[in-house]
Amino acid sequence: ELAAAVADQHRCVAEAAAFYGVGWATVHKAFIARVEAPLAAALPVVRVLGVDETRRGKPVWTRDVGTGRWVLTHDRWHTGFVDSAGTGGLLAQVEGRSASVVSTWLLAQPAPWRAGITHVTIDLSASFAKGVRDGLPNATLVADRYHVVALANQTVTAVRQRVVREHEGRRGRKVDPAWRVRRRLLTGHEHLRPETFAKMWNALIDTGDPGLEILGAYIVKEDLRALLNLAGTHPERREISAALVSFYEHAAASTAPEVHRLAATVEKWWPAILAGLETGYSNARSEGYNRLAKHEGRNAFGFRNPINQRRRIRWACTRKHRREAAKNTDLPG
Repeated sequence: ELAAAVADQHRCVAEAAAFYGVGWATVHKAFIARVEAPLAAALPVVRVLGVDETRRGKPVWTRDVGTGRWVLTHDRWHTGFVDSAGTGGLLAQVEGRSASVVSTWLLAQPAPWRAGITHVTIDLSASFAKGVRDGLPNATLVADRYHVVALANQTVTAVRQRVVREHEGRRGRKVDPAWRVRRRLLTGHEHLRPETFAKMWNALIDTGDPGLEILGAYIVKEDLRALLNLAGTHPERREISAALVSFYEHAAASTAPEVHRLAATVEKWWPAILAGLETGYSNARSEGYNRLAKHEGRNAFGFRNPINQRRRIRWACTRKHRREAAKNTDLPG
């Protein structure tokens, strides 16, 4: 009953201990005894692996007695490994988010298990890419489309802010047309009403060259979105090529260095972006488990011990456990 309060009802250890009139350590030991064996079981077969980081909390430093120097004991980041196309859930969490952290965990897994992984989904992280190449040299990298669009939106914002600073000598204000339409510039064209789009477009056109430079970045962003929207539609190579050429042509015509930097990033990551277009894979499931990890931390009002934190998060993010917990939960009424 003590273990079920934490494992199935998602109550924090301190609250369960107070409710049942026992010590914190008693409830914690009961929870560990309940989940230790299932979490220690062999990893399921994984075809598509997702890798992403989540913020654990503040870094923990301790002073080395021998040298007198302060050393990092616990990193502020956790790297999670997720079954992106199956039902395995969160497979593991390790401390740190460097390339060596990723490759070390991968190489520690059985060779047959690693051989079954065909694709690895990541965000646009060079560290993760290197770690995956070192640990799974035969797997195909897939760049998550959400992060590519986020980078394009950041590019539009950077162009708008720079243009306003150069021509106004200050930050944007309500009186600036570019500032008033800043949210619409980040909204997909298909989500804008025709009159709203026309109002935004005309407001920037009326400002002259500064507005044209901002609109140029907006067009490049929309070209990239159109390209990425081909994912999941089984596009032919000619469709992908046509969308990619349109993106590069508009990026080359732009005078904004931020746009050129975006185009260079897309070129660098193009094999991974193309893999996402052809397979439809993404890192969405990893992002979803990040939300669950943060929710678990809020339920416990934070964790002092990273080992306890990883155990609680892994249990909460195991899909098999979540399905069983849902069956056994009585809804009010």
